[in-house]
Amino acid sequence: MVKTSLKVGQSAPDFCLLDQEGNKTCLEDLRGKWVILYFYPRDNTPGCSLEAKNFSCLRKDFEAENAVIIGVSRDSVESHRRFIEKKELKIKLLADEQASVHKIYDVLHPKHFRGKEVTSAVRTTFLIDPEGEIVRVWDNVKAAGHAEKVLSELKTLKER
Repeated sequence: MVKTSLKVGQSAPDFCLLDQEGNKTCLEDLRGKWVILYFYPRDNTPGCSLEAKNFSCLRKDFEAENAVIIGVSRDSVESHRRFIEKKELKIKLLADEQASVHKIYDVLHPKHFRGKEVTSAVRTTFLIDPEGEIVRVWDNVKAAGHAEKVLSELKTLKER
């Protein structure tokens, strides 16, 4: 199984990307909050839609825990805007068209698709604490039930 090289205990690499409204979002500006940073392959695909909808449904629960949810893919700002409208999503999606943040977080890996090897985002989620440290990593995520697992882990970590 493919895994990111980033580890628990490391500082989360900072970045700035545009969201679905064209506004700049920087990780550094989210200090003081828990951040659920999840990478996914493409807008409007079944697994990615399920994951985004599940995070959207739990958004208020995450907010109650002082957490923000941020999805990142290589799709454009416009693609994200349409995806959010079509699926009625309630989370922030960031456009990483040049894959620079994907590379920093080491979530781009070769995989086989329709008989060809392609480089694609491996569904990966990072839980980042209010000081900017990675406290949990989920590699090769299965979309179904994932948002619930992240929320549960966040609550467990906050109780410690």
